[in-house]
Amino acid sequence: MTLAISDRHEWVMQSEIRNMTIECDKVGGINLAQGVCDTGVPPEVRRGAAEAMEAGINTYTNFAGLSELREAIAAKQRRFTGMIVDPQTEIIATAGATGAFYCTCLALLNPGDEVIVFEPYYGYHVNTIVATGAVPAYLRMSPPAWSFSRADLERVKTPKTRALLVNTPGNPSGKVFSAAEMQIIAGFAEDNDLFVFTDEIYEHFLYDGNRHSVLAMLPGMKERTITISGLSKTFSITGWRIGYCLAAARWARIIGYFSDLVYVCAPAPLQVGVARGLLQLGDDYYQGLAAEYLAKRDKICDALARAGLTPHVPKGAYYVLADVASVPGKTSKEKALHLLKATGVAGVPGSAFYHDDGGENLVRFCFAKDDDVLDDACRRLNK
Repeated sequence: MTLAISDRHEWVMQSEIRNMTIECDKVGGINLAQGVCDTGVPPEVRRGAAEAMEAGINTYTNFAGLSELREAIAAKQRRFTGMIVDPQTEIIATAGATGAFYCTCLALLNPGDEVIVFEPYYGYHVNTIVATGAVPAYLRMSPPAWSFSRADLERVKTPKTRALLVNTPGNPSGKVFSAAEMQIIAGFAEDNDLFVFTDEIYEHFLYDGNRHSVLAMLPGMKERTITISGLSKTFSITGWRIGYCLAAARWARIIGYFSDLVYVCAPAPLQVGVARGLLQLGDDYYQGLAAEYLAKRDKICDALARAGLTPHVPKGAYYVLADVASVPGKTSKEKALHLLKATGVAGVPGSAFYHDDGGENLVRFCFAKDDDVLDDACRRLNK
């Protein structure tokens, strides 16, 4: 017998995002590659978790999450979108939004099922689809509008198409899917009897008057939409791993069973901390968050433009793709490494977000940084 690793290993190799973080650490640079959220955690969230630990909430929870958290998520959804969700049957608290997506794929996709993915995409989405035996089908969007049509969807569709994946606001492009685009997706999904998985983790990071459209709110879409989100970005707690999915009860139940199998439950006291933040933080917090990140976006985009790296200004999320055609190197990886060596600022090669050579003249920068760190990065780029 010859011992060997599984064939799946190709899809779980170190991501380019983490690779650039390692390269950045080697030179002591400024890491604008990984979306780690260096900004502060709200005191209400920290206190809630600490108090839960002291109160002994440190053991397994219900696989769907603590009732306190699920009720807070339901209240939050109703408050911001008007969507009514049953906290007892239609919400599963998960080990991050990535955990929610992984368990959704396990629960609802069979090997060989195809999932339409809008490109540029977030690598973990595609890798998760493939790791669970499904197959990504790519719909290419191009800057600056990152637009698509019903005809584009029809061209990608095959008899094996089972679902679409919509990430809005999007990583890495910052695209915010409009209400009209959501109508196109809804019509296509209904006509072809498809699931739609939505990753809405950046829902509160919106700029220039753009609004977050919730696909599950459209007529007939709640039954076929799995809404995925979390608090990693909103509360700057990427290491806590608290996410969730909203789905019709029959889908939520099986997604929850897979979450139980893979993760058992999300960290108990941290669930409480997140619940307290959802219940105690007012509209001023979310408005302030958007304003703060708008200033950060404008700062990094201005610096990139002055450095001759034209930014594709994002409408949401906290990443910007920049045109690096003028930077030495044959590939986006070579260009990103050249920038790191020349400026000490790390970004992610655009090839990490495309299945072919579509991103070779792009590099993604994350601006979820404290102002002093971001200011230093901007100075280095300008220099």
